[in-house]
Amino acid sequence: MERTPLENRKMTAEDDVATLSRNSAESSVCDGAISMDIGNIDHLRPPKSQATGDESRLAREEVWEESGCILWDLATNKSHAEFMVENLVLEVLLANLLASDLVRITEISVGIMGNLACHEGLMKKMISTNGLVEAILDQLFLDDTPYLSETCQLLGLGLGSPERITWATALQSEHLLSRILWIAENTLNPQLIEKSSGLLFAIVENEPEVVAMFLPTLKNLGLMHILVYVLSFELSKLSERLPERYPALESVLHVIEAISTTNESSQEISFNLELFHLAVELVKLPDKLEVASSCITAAVLVANILTDSTHLALELSKDPMVLQCLFDLFPLTSDDFEARNAIWSIVSRILVQVKEDDMSSSHLASYVLALLSNSDLIEDALLDYPVMAQGN
Repeated sequence: MERTPLENRKMTAEDDVATLSRNSAESSVCDGAISMDIGNIDHLRPPKSQATGDESRLAREEVWEESGCILWDLATNKSHAEFMVENLVLEVLLANLLASDLVRITEISVGIMGNLACHEGLMKKMISTNGLVEAILDQLFLDDTPYLSETCQLLGLGLGSPERITWATALQSEHLLSRILWIAENTLNPQLIEKSSGLLFAIVENEPEVVAMFLPTLKNLGLMHILVYVLSFELSKLSERLPERYPALESVLHVIEAISTTNESSQEISFNLELFHLAVELVKLPDKLEVASSCITAAVLVANILTDSTHLALELSKDPMVLQCLFDLFPLTSDDFEARNAIWSIVSRILVQVKEDDMSSSHLASYVLALLSNSDLIEDALLDYPVMAQGN
């Protein structure tokens, strides 16, 4: 399946991957006090006699990037992060967002803020910095994979923080939501798919007040169509066995599962046959180990769909392989009581449809064989059920 790349940039899986910690191999960060003088970097600049014009500019950009990446690493430590905020790093980062036309500087600036936001109390400092939230959102329209990944992650952190209402209010415009959905639909980069889906998950798996601010608009903009499309794309890539894509698949499934539990959208998902067949396809995947979590999430999604669309159980019963594939998932669920319950609910709905007079002898034999070959597993599950139920 071909997907449309982002305009003016080839957003492929080979793009640079942005992470929370940058240049860790090049910079040693201790846990003590910061001894670095951020402003005193003249000694790193080449003499004026050696660098003029473009060379001088490139040299300054290299120094900025080096210093910025060190701050990016330092921001993972709470005491360092607090020191940086006390010394007006947020104001400096805001100035960079407003003045710089280099996406690498913008990416580093947002990456630093993403690390700062992980520490209690600093998110409040961010939203109280006049113009910072608006500047971050304005940059959503850059077509740069690493920067957009960092921005989606930062916005997700904001929506998950005690200051979620401030972030939600700033983000709820149709213009911005359309852009987020467009990014999720059009990027080829697995990390950006993961991060943009993570942002959508932060929206739909939130306080009811926040969900109500976003979900109606997102639905009108084609949220489910886009999610199903991206899920289909990621499933088509499984045959290539690319581990870097697996988190993207799982992230998309988590968004869909979260939506399936909302009263406003459960029926819309239950009547989406394409989504149902994609989830069943994932459950039937022969080699589940590498994407075990995604297969389990797909099974939970199938169970949620069958709650409203019970007639689809008849379709599943016509394929004896489904029952065996469901049994194959049990060892992967570990102590996930809800996932086991979901799988058992599918099994029970399928077995109710199994009638000797309505199916061929070969199909009936397949069901008998599946039950017999998994009898020990079934017995163990039944013995464990009271214990797991008490623990939950």
